[in-house]
Amino acid sequence: MTTAQHAPAGRAHNARSVADHRAAVTDLLAPLAAESRAEAVPLPDALGRSLVHGLLAPLSLPPFANSQMDGYAVRSADIPNGGTDLRIMPPVPAGSTPQPLEPGTAAPIMTGAMIPVGADAVVPIEKAVPDHFLPEGTVVTLPATAPGTYVRTAGSDIPAGERALAARTCLGPAQLGLLAALGLTEVEVYRSVTVLLVTTGDEVVEPGRPLPDGKIYDSNGTLLEAAMTQAGLRVRRAGISTDNPAELQALLRAEGRDSDLIVTTGGVSKGAYEVVRQAMAEQPVDFLHVALQPGGPQGIGTFDSVPFLGFPGNPVSCLVSFEMFLRPALSALVGAPAPRLPLRARLDLEGQTQQLTSPGTKHQVRRGSLRPDGTVRLEGGESSHLMHALAGSNVLVHIPEGVTELAAGDEVEVWML
Repeated sequence: MTTAQHAPAGRAHNARSVADHRAAVTDLLAPLAAESRAEAVPLPDALGRSLVHGLLAPLSLPPFANSQMDGYAVRSADIPNGGTDLRIMPPVPAGSTPQPLEPGTAAPIMTGAMIPVGADAVVPIEKAVPDHFLPEGTVVTLPATAPGTYVRTAGSDIPAGERALAARTCLGPAQLGLLAALGLTEVEVYRSVTVLLVTTGDEVVEPGRPLPDGKIYDSNGTLLEAAMTQAGLRVRRAGISTDNPAELQALLRAEGRDSDLIVTTGGVSKGAYEVVRQAMAEQPVDFLHVALQPGGPQGIGTFDSVPFLGFPGNPVSCLVSFEMFLRPALSALVGAPAPRLPLRARLDLEGQTQQLTSPGTKHQVRRGSLRPDGTVRLEGGESSHLMHALAGSNVLVHIPEGVTELAAGDEVEVWML
């Protein structure tokens, strides 16, 4: 029984809901689902991409009735209850075209080999007497068997003309294997989304360079580039922009014109030196607060007609923003990347605290480790700078808006990372 505590209805003043902001991101990126973005690629290059159109099977799978076992192909009506002796015909190896099965005979057949005309069942070699293959013309004793036993009928996987895959299916190994089994060598998929990724801030230094006092190394660029690349996006890094709005504008104009989307990190809050806000002053961009923790400050709009998303500057915040808004928007529009798999788990708070608390006016996303026994342990606190805790996590833990307290054993939704 859950012990979750719920807050009265309501939301932080002027905050947009997570669902509404996700819908706004989806609307912004809707042109990415245009059929003009389709391209035909070889199957190996389609991994992680999504189909533009549904596909009908051009042939049946399997294309012919075949044996599920090594054994003897038989006519079931030839074998009475109690079994009988049958004369052995020429063997049927996989890939061959067998001769028709004569009455009162059995044909040695290998797994995957075509069922001879006249046969309707297969007796496994282990049930034969003797339990090994004999030469043609000799006699084998076989037990009675029902029609269809160990026979894979033509089209039993998928018949010709049936839908093999739906439009916007994300193509993984199994889907590509199916297309290959159907004889296809290429497939029409959506063109990969090209993202210009820009980190902002005078305080940020590229890893590998000297670290002066008051500076930090840029983790956001690597974190988001890895997340986006893993999700199938094509990422272009434009380095680190200073806190000079004119320099940021120049960088975006020079690097962003051939991009499908611009994503920045940092500079979207209400502080005195929010460079992204300043650089977007004359662009149709909204800066707002979403009822999300971490990841509340967000920017959305277009820069010189290129779709733009401004994520917060703390590393966990920018990753949560990607997972909560950009990833699901692309999944909904074009089917790739595949959406995160939601699971239910029970909180394990041993050694931490007796309760998990959350602001009732926000959707809180915590980091955690899902264990084989179905419990999840929180990693770190709710702060958005805890990279070490994030690196030790394998799930995002969701505490919905309106829930203020959860106790050990309470059930939560988690997303596998």
